[in-house]
Amino acid sequence: MGMSVTISEAGGQDAEKILKLQYLCYQGEAELYGDYSIEPLTQSLDSIKAELATASVLVARLGDEVVASVRGTVGPDGTARIDKLIVHPRMQRHGLGGRLLDAIEQRLGAGGTATCFQLSSGHRSEQNLQLYRKHGYAAVKTQHVTERLTLVTLSKEATAAAYAARV
Repeated sequence: MGMSVTISEAGGQDAEKILKLQYLCYQGEAELYGDYSIEPLTQSLDSIKAELATASVLVARLGDEVVASVRGTVGPDGTARIDKLIVHPRMQRHGLGGRLLDAIEQRLGAGGTATCFQLSSGHRSEQNLQLYRKHGYAAVKTQHVTERLTLVTLSKEATAAAYAARV
């Protein structure tokens, strides 16, 4: 019998697992843009521990293994910022990224605190952009970061996310 994937709030004991998974997952992004100095590959364990204390951090587990994670915060203006949605390469293309995205939207939107959701992706990260568009996000801004990277910021209203979660 196979195990099912469960999604829950991350705890301090997950910091190192998240860091290792993040390092694995961002190798492809670094290769795609020819830049191995991107923040997810240089982030420290202490920095992730600090995020666990200040942000909503969810993990997906297969048994005891952390196979996916996402982070989010809600700013004073009601904008919920979603960051570092990562899924282990062997678990990709099975809907887990979408499940985590829905879960973090529900968490950040609980009680009406978030008025909109926002996230960013590199312009060449077509799988990521496709996932976000499928979940109702639309590009609202592009920012030329380097010769190789343009950052695409996508957004959607929180009310649309709440409705989609109920359907």
